[in-house]
Amino acid sequence: MYNALSILCQDGQGNRPQTLEALLAGAAPLLPMLDLIPNAAIFIKDVKARYVLANRTLVQRCGLKDLRPMLGKTSAQVFPAQLGPGYTEQDRKVLEEGFVLEDQLELHLYGSREPGWCLTHKHPLYSGDGAIIGLAGISVDLQSASETHPAFQRLAAVDEHIRKHFNRRVTLGELTRIAGISVAQLERYCKRVFHLTPRQMIQKVRLEHAHRLLHTDLPITEVALQCGYTDHSAFTRQFKASTGFTPRQYRQATNIPVQLD
Repeated sequence: MYNALSILCQDGQGNRPQTLEALLAGAAPLLPMLDLIPNAAIFIKDVKARYVLANRTLVQRCGLKDLRPMLGKTSAQVFPAQLGPGYTEQDRKVLEEGFVLEDQLELHLYGSREPGWCLTHKHPLYSGDGAIIGLAGISVDLQSASETHPAFQRLAAVDEHIRKHFNRRVTLGELTRIAGISVAQLERYCKRVFHLTPRQMIQKVRLEHAHRLLHTDLPITEVALQCGYTDHSAFTRQFKASTGFTPRQYRQATNIPVQLD
């Protein structure tokens, strides 16, 4: 989907525009089609990480009726205080370093405060002379498992094993033994059935459990241990990478008392 957006942001000869304004002029006819995609938030931002284009799905998830209030604002100004700054920090890395974010598993909070999983992609946008003029991003809602795939039953057993043993180290070797297939097949089939790699499946289960535990008064170090992280800092890094904020910030955002760890 990102590649299609990138192509449509070029001119008729496949050249990169020199300015973001020219890019937006070329992309404008695409917006009505992007508005029809209910399971993906799509956006373009300028070099200061401010929205210059967003589809209807993203607008609605920000609790707005139309795009205009978002224009010229960063994620830090649009999203709740405990969410937005993390997204803007991610944007600045793309804009300042040319960093490409691919297939990042993220836990988003929607208007109902319920969590939802998505896979996020962010790419810098370059002018014809190679300067970064903005970024384009897509966050696609994680789809339901494809139960019609021939390998579904084998992979369902893999998923069940992960859910039972996520609180310890789970290796690819034990997962391949359960499925009776090679590592390459496991990787390929998991992407087709669950739309995730095996490592992302483990990460998702751990973070779902962490989300539940952070709504209790359990110390954060204990939350990390119960989710399979022996290193508290590793848990914090992984949680922030997937949510945009640390476990402590997440707990504060949901008004859960924080115990000293």
